[in-house]
Amino acid sequence: MKRIALLTLSFSLLLPLMAQKKIFTIDDLIPGGSTYYSHSVPENKDLAWWGDECIELNTDNCKLVNKKDGSTETLVTLEQVNALLQDAGYKPFHHFYYTSFPYADQPLMLVDNGSEQTLINWREKKIVWHLLLSPQALNTDWNAKSKSMAYTIDHNLFVITSDGKKHQVSTDGSIDLVYGESVHRDEFGIEKGTFWSPNGTLLAFYKMDQSMVSKYPQVNIMLPSQTECENSRCATLAPAPYPMAGETSHKVYVGIFNPLTDKTIYLNTGDPTDRYFTNIVWSPDGTKLYLIELNRDQNHGSLDEYDATTGEKLRTLFTEDNDKYFEPRTPIQFLPWDKTRFIYQTRKDGYNHIYLYNIEGKCLKQLTTGKFEVIGVLGFNEAQRTILYTSNEQDPLQQNVYRVDMKGKRAILGNTTGWHNATLSESGNFFIDSYSSPLIARHIDIVPTANAQRSTLNLLSAADPWAEYKKPDIEVGTIKAADGVTDLYYRLILPTDFDSTKKYPAVIYVYGGPHAHNIDATRNWGARGWDIWMAQQGYVMFCLDNRGSEHRGLDFEQATFRNLGAEEMKDQLQGVEYLKSLPYVDATRLGVHGWSFGGFMTTSLMTTYPDVFKVGVAGGPVIDWHFYEVMYGERYMDTPQSNPEGYKNTSVLNKAKNLKGRLLVIYGGNDPVCVPQHTLSFMRACIDADTYPDLFTYPGDEHNMVGIDRVHLHNIITRYFEDHLK
Repeated sequence: MKRIALLTLSFSLLLPLMAQKKIFTIDDLIPGGSTYYSHSVPENKDLAWWGDECIELNTDNCKLVNKKDGSTETLVTLEQVNALLQDAGYKPFHHFYYTSFPYADQPLMLVDNGSEQTLINWREKKIVWHLLLSPQALNTDWNAKSKSMAYTIDHNLFVITSDGKKHQVSTDGSIDLVYGESVHRDEFGIEKGTFWSPNGTLLAFYKMDQSMVSKYPQVNIMLPSQTECENSRCATLAPAPYPMAGETSHKVYVGIFNPLTDKTIYLNTGDPTDRYFTNIVWSPDGTKLYLIELNRDQNHGSLDEYDATTGEKLRTLFTEDNDKYFEPRTPIQFLPWDKTRFIYQTRKDGYNHIYLYNIEGKCLKQLTTGKFEVIGVLGFNEAQRTILYTSNEQDPLQQNVYRVDMKGKRAILGNTTGWHNATLSESGNFFIDSYSSPLIARHIDIVPTANAQRSTLNLLSAADPWAEYKKPDIEVGTIKAADGVTDLYYRLILPTDFDSTKKYPAVIYVYGGPHAHNIDATRNWGARGWDIWMAQQGYVMFCLDNRGSEHRGLDFEQATFRNLGAEEMKDQLQGVEYLKSLPYVDATRLGVHGWSFGGFMTTSLMTTYPDVFKVGVAGGPVIDWHFYEVMYGERYMDTPQSNPEGYKNTSVLNKAKNLKGRLLVIYGGNDPVCVPQHTLSFMRACIDADTYPDLFTYPGDEHNMVGIDRVHLHNIITRYFEDHLK
């Protein structure tokens, strides 16, 4: 075991004895709590770019930030904007936080007021464009070049052009036939269903046929309105298409709508059965459309080019294969200074890196290389011909901002510690750098990208909102995975007022699945509010990022392939052994808690190692991968038909008979992700096996609880450990 850092969060010895630290309430620590935002969230600034100019967005005004000294100048006030809106007969708005500045060379601001969008010239104090949408409009997508808006209503796709003309792209939309919405259950980096051409004259969109997909029978317990069904007391069915692993999946098509002709063409992709179409992007001149096609096995993909006028496939630029799975999550990006070249992100060398290609599909150079992950591309600096991106090259627990040129020379930008989230200016000459570290609550800088040695401008150094509270100590370090080779990061939180001579119960918080991690160099090492709350109640809190989690490379992630849960649990048991080695941990009082994949891990740990854990709380769990959706489930497990042993071995249903400790399972009554069938089938299996879990549900809630339900949830979780582990 290698100990990396000890973060002392109490600091009580440094203060006069008379100084009394405050005690947290759960409302202070949990999102949705009445005092959460005032007591737990560090001060922030809402900032946006107007070209290369930084704008501070406030409730009452917008201010131009001087990038030399940080001084500000008011551009427009809420009172002035609302006077313009009122004179035009439009509804007032309440703050500038969702305001954008789409034109670098014009003093225009886009005011987003829900169903109303307004372009305002703040210098001339006049409205230059306005759009009123139906309150039912969803999935809005506005193009700044053409001022056209795409949106959906009841699964149909609509477009309103800048002249106010409304075009209905589809008329047969339904729960079975969906237009202009995200497809493939938001996998493969898909977050939306419409894609404007660069000049905004053509709209590519997804069409998804779900008519062949089995409907999961969700139930709406809310009473129908009296106008719909007078005196009705019955719950109503709310069936939702849900393709489970190994079953019939949906079919996806890609259309292109031309508002000028009111006509739609569809790409000639052939039969879409058991194929995924992802990462849609336009050519810079708007004449071609590119997408990555992935087979259902998700081990073979191709980058294909289509004619945007005819819909015909022109060519395949290249293919990519992996013996386990291949997961394209980012579209290609053309170089602003050379429309014949683009960058492509792939993990084909074992880590996610940036590659330079030409339009013929030839790889010209691997621009980043090493045993680290490129986490995301921010954009380009055209003048310097560099790419700006984030990665964990500096440290596996950090996210820093880098630039790389076309020769592969790279440099870190801005502060080199902590976890950085950056927003690039239009030219790429600057970025807003908002970051935290284990001892920094929030810091915001403006950083130039052309010269790594140039000084940054600090806009905010937020105070720690917990400075007056009694806080626990947090330690981060590494232990070896079950393979005896791989380093795994852990976070250990000691009880508040820790006494090394005492024995404490310990709770392991676990997630463990792909596309997520728990430990990083953010504020308080990424500790959640509930972790702090439990430490205040006298628990040792432990968390370990096992193999299978993100940002550690392909081998690290794929160690769990076709057997989800097995290697992850072995790694978590290494964490248990470390806990047992600590003299202040009571090994007879170990608990475990997790949500979603973490709920799967919790139930799996409680039933696979029943003599290790005394108490568990599993939230929204996967119980059997047979019941999970096609795209995610088959990527990591293959199909039940091709991997029957893997599905059998990882099913918690088969282990229900092993349950010994106290286990509480919690789920949202209308969970569309881990559908209630998971939890209910486990309850049935436990009844049949004569074992005794406990059950709690949040009627009407989905996969995660929000608002006051989230506070209630964490009170329930805490109470269960207090009743059965302490």
